[in-house]
Amino acid sequence: MKHARIVAIMIKVYERGGINLIYFDNSATTSIHRLALDAYVKTSQTIMGNPSSLHRLGTQANRLLQEARKQIAGLLDVHTDEIVFTSGGTEGNNYIIKGTAYEKQNFGKHIIFSAIEHPSVSETCQQLAAQGFEISVAPVDSQGFVKIDELKKLIRKDTILVSIMAVNNEVGSVQPIQAISELLAAFPKIHFHVDSVQAIGQIPLSDFLTERVDFATFSAHKFHGPRGVGFIYKKQGRKIMPLLAGGGQEQNQRSSTENLPAIVAMAKALRLKLDQQAQKMAKVAKLKDSLKSALVAYPEVVVFSGVDHFAPHILCFALKGIRGEVLVHALEEKEIFISTTSACSSRKKMASSTLHAMNVEDKIAKCAVRISLDESNTMAEVEQFLIVFRQLYQKFTKVM
Repeated sequence: MKHARIVAIMIKVYERGGINLIYFDNSATTSIHRLALDAYVKTSQTIMGNPSSLHRLGTQANRLLQEARKQIAGLLDVHTDEIVFTSGGTEGNNYIIKGTAYEKQNFGKHIIFSAIEHPSVSETCQQLAAQGFEISVAPVDSQGFVKIDELKKLIRKDTILVSIMAVNNEVGSVQPIQAISELLAAFPKIHFHVDSVQAIGQIPLSDFLTERVDFATFSAHKFHGPRGVGFIYKKQGRKIMPLLAGGGQEQNQRSSTENLPAIVAMAKALRLKLDQQAQKMAKVAKLKDSLKSALVAYPEVVVFSGVDHFAPHILCFALKGIRGEVLVHALEEKEIFISTTSACSSRKKMASSTLHAMNVEDKIAKCAVRISLDESNTMAEVEQFLIVFRQLYQKFTKVM
């Protein structure tokens, strides 16, 4: 009974606050699925042992840890020992990029990443540049897609890593990972890393986890798992230097006692996310299409997210002359929650780095906002958003 009460209370915290609250910021974070939360609470209450301990309780904990690893590997159709647990996307990106740099620096010190990467990739590469590594930035076109020909020109004999995100977190452009994989097939010694945080459950697995991909990053809170936990895919045979030294957990790849309740909950959330994925993607795409069709009809609205080769859940647009944070707060007053492009840079009031790379005028980029949808969103919420937006549009355009 005590367990049931705890779960009920925690679910109330995570669930939406009634029909008046519309949450359109799922790319920033998602609410934890009630079954994932239940798995977290049950594991916390019933599994006492440290997975590294030799006694029976440790063995029990380790068995559950390996079952979670096996389940995730099965969902991704990879080997069990290719899954390494982390604290999330930022750690995963840092681990792969720095780990590659330090492991392969005797063979080369040149790294390539795209102009639209998440800060956990771009800033990590900048840190390495300050340590003597060389970095090159692959440009994107006006829609936010990496230019394959330009990327090819950047590859050198001393290139050790290419890092390209699967789905851009600001405009939703799906990067040509298959084409890049074909390009890099001629360069087998280069590590190919794909930040897959925004891709999992949103586009087909085959679109971003190709045979040529060596590393991929995932974060649980993007697919209704708990925050503070994630994992990386690390292809068999590829070596990177561990960033954390200590007890040798995770096959000596990531020392630190594993967060077992969060890992178990993450495995549960991923299974639920990938269940009936095609139907969920179709539903979300329909919601996005309805929003986009309505927004493009406004003369002062600019929509940056397309349809073909764009993820179904992200819609980025701008209301000319109205800064993004102003529109975000105006909608918040109506209990509608969106973000100014990337949540990671929202509080810094920075113009979108992705839109800048797409050569969008700065005065327009500063007006950009992002809607990010989920299968739990409804057409009724879309309709309510459009009613409120029409009211705000009329209000703002009167003073512009």
